[in-house]
Amino acid sequence: MGFFSEKKNNQLKSTTPSTSQTKESNEKQTLKTSLQDNIKTVKDTVGESTDIIIREIRIGKEGVLKAGLIYTDGLSYAPNIHDFILESLMLDIKDTDLENKLIPNPKLINMIKDFAMTVGEIKDVSKFDDLFLSLLSGDVIFLIDGYSEGLTIGNKHWAERGVTESTTQTVIRGPREAFSENVRINTSLIRRKIKDPQLWLESKIIGKRTKTNIAVMYIKGVANEKVVEEVHLRLNRIDIDGILESGNIEELIQDAQMSTFPTVYNSERPDVVASAILEGRVAILIDGTPFVLTVPALFVEFFQSSEDYYQRAGLTSLVRILRFISFGISLLAPALFIAATTFHQEMIPTSLVINLAAQREGVPFPAFIEALIMEVTFEILREAGLRMPRAIGSAMSIVGAFVIGTAAVEAGMISAAMVIVVSITAIASFVSPTYDMAMSVRILRFVFMGLAASFGLFGITVGLIALILHLCSLRSFGIPYMYPLAPFNISDQKDTLIRLPIWKMSTRPNLISQENIDRQQNPTSAKPEPEKEQ
Repeated sequence: MGFFSEKKNNQLKSTTPSTSQTKESNEKQTLKTSLQDNIKTVKDTVGESTDIIIREIRIGKEGVLKAGLIYTDGLSYAPNIHDFILESLMLDIKDTDLENKLIPNPKLINMIKDFAMTVGEIKDVSKFDDLFLSLLSGDVIFLIDGYSEGLTIGNKHWAERGVTESTTQTVIRGPREAFSENVRINTSLIRRKIKDPQLWLESKIIGKRTKTNIAVMYIKGVANEKVVEEVHLRLNRIDIDGILESGNIEELIQDAQMSTFPTVYNSERPDVVASAILEGRVAILIDGTPFVLTVPALFVEFFQSSEDYYQRAGLTSLVRILRFISFGISLLAPALFIAATTFHQEMIPTSLVINLAAQREGVPFPAFIEALIMEVTFEILREAGLRMPRAIGSAMSIVGAFVIGTAAVEAGMISAAMVIVVSITAIASFVSPTYDMAMSVRILRFVFMGLAASFGLFGITVGLIALILHLCSLRSFGIPYMYPLAPFNISDQKDTLIRLPIWKMSTRPNLISQENIDRQQNPTSAKPEPEKEQ
């Protein structure tokens, strides 16, 4: 017993840091006065990485004081370092106080920052954690021998994709620009559309190793303060090694983790995000991805396109209704066909039943297995088309589906009617403006097919009731997911199933923006006047 106690005490002593170790660790976090010690610490930490450039120079009259510049090759703009930093330090500084290097001037750092540096962004740095964060973000680190603090000089520059046209949310009429992978470019695209001083931007760094920049944007006085607080709470709660894409953030902050329906909206179009912010939503921008998140997200929002607000209201309403119909077709068409042909033949016209029976005469599988084979085959073709090069991906999907469908019918494995139903279902699923909602329908389609094969229309009805109950139970950052349908709000129906003219959309959604819901102070002033007879 004593042996185990002694062994346990030894383990505790070995794992518990002593006071001297803690002090040494704290000392390592703070810059030292020796330039060589600081440079050695940088080299040891980055492992002699060849892209970390360390340039030792001398400044002051007759070069009496040693200094050093540290930057990351490929993340910093080299011409600026040569023209505006090295030239200023080595040629322009003529301070006689530097002559006595044994008694350094305590105001030297501020003097260099205020009089010598011809760059915009300069910050003080006194800890190695801040030094490495700035260094690996593209800034230039300036250190002086004899001083335990330095400067970080903003000089970020790296190869990146510029502002290009959106590839996932295309429109016929509307802006063509899309977000890029640079978070600062993305924030500028939004600010160019919303020139309001109340458009606030709050930055965070998430990821222990990636140190990913996160920007939260919203209009103060329009966005719901409780939603803003909830966004910050969930973001601050994230404790992970790395964030590489907005999907990582979305999965960590969404409400219903196990639901197939998305409760966070994402877009790569600046006009869509700007419109969401104007409605009172909060935008979350992540460095390294062109997709921006907006919360709270509502069910009806996933059936709305930015083009809806650039076309006439009547045409937009017709297209939006068509999207909801397509949602129902893509969700239930195979299930209804299976239920009708398996359990409810009396619901089908006699002539059609005879034709279907003739087609299925040589088919060895029941309707459910038929539909399952065709749906799985089509999903494989669709996924293959997405992963293949763009030049041949779409052609391969179309030709593959046509060849396989025709060959399967001729071989007697699949009926022609089933090919038609699956084709209509696939086409209807492409009508959805958002990929996330289409993915949810693709998953639920198999569930309803199983219910139809097991219980017929009764199973489909039970499944629909369960689906509606699930949708009504969802929330997105405290806002009911089915709003304004459930809870029903008559005043917010102007932009739900249909879209009224813009001059009638005078208020924002009530539950999203509770502080300032007025979009137009005098809605009737925007109403177009009829032309008078001459």
